[in-house]
Amino acid sequence: MKTGKLPENVLKRSVFKMIKHRREEVLIRPGVGLDCTVTKFGADDLVVMSTDPITGTDSNLGKLAVNVTANDLASNGATPVGLMVTALLPVDIEEKDIKALMKEIDDECAILDMEVMGGHTEITPVVNQIVLSVAGVGKINKDKMLCADRIKPGFEIVVTKAIGLEGTSIIAQAKEEQLVKRYPKTLVEKAKSFVDEISVVKESQIAVEHGAVFMHDVTEGGIYGALWEVASAAGLGLEVYLKKIPVRQETIEICDFVDADPYKLISSGSMLIVTEHGNELVNALNSQGIDGAVIGSFVSGNDKIVINEDEKRYLEPPAVDELYAALDK
Repeated sequence: MKTGKLPENVLKRSVFKMIKHRREEVLIRPGVGLDCTVTKFGADDLVVMSTDPITGTDSNLGKLAVNVTANDLASNGATPVGLMVTALLPVDIEEKDIKALMKEIDDECAILDMEVMGGHTEITPVVNQIVLSVAGVGKINKDKMLCADRIKPGFEIVVTKAIGLEGTSIIAQAKEEQLVKRYPKTLVEKAKSFVDEISVVKESQIAVEHGAVFMHDVTEGGIYGALWEVASAAGLGLEVYLKKIPVRQETIEICDFVDADPYKLISSGSMLIVTEHGNELVNALNSQGIDGAVIGSFVSGNDKIVINEDEKRYLEPPAVDELYAALDK
């Protein structure tokens, strides 16, 4: 099988169908476009949990690990509380590298008011670079839980910041030497700095306060993959306008350099938010210094359409993220 996410049919057939044991406490179970499980433990608060591996890069591992996990929790409307870190380490790693990794993780947790609650570290010949798997824990009031079945035709789609931020940063880090031969160093440095914008916790909190019904952080598969997954989770179609999808010039240039499609590039740092009142939410985001754009809306049926002037494109299930091929070039 190819690197990246499992194809949707394989995911349903060989993963979801194999999960058979059930407990009454679990309210949301695995599904396409659903990043978190929700479990009820108390009268008012629900515990939200998510897990993610970090692959495709060996730069900014700690920062990415914390933020990708916190973003999953935030996309469910939860307040991130803490995380469990599993680190598989190669045999040639030095102690200073382990210390630096843990400091990076703890520093990023401090920014988000999270705590490293536990985990596991192991040196193993099975890996030739650090492999992190992080499980996050968050909390949410039971009356504020977000569900895809609340999405109705006519509800609008808001995208925050810009697409491709994480992928652009990773490529700029990995290909810096080649990129500075074509582009100004300032452009490459700016692209690398996008990693500092990958948290979506703040915009998720604003979205919940302003009536968001569902959220999905834009990760592997890019904005096209995220749109497909949310529409699938809602059982609806959608229409979005290509020119309304925010993308920065640095992303366009770097994707052109590696022949990658920015709309299929991993995009942590951008949140896809579903709401009845898109412009009101955008104004609320803007007032807090966060860019946002209404890019389209949900429609009845199953067609997932991207409109570019007189042309229409029908979205397909997410394929392998553009990042992997870009790093191999």
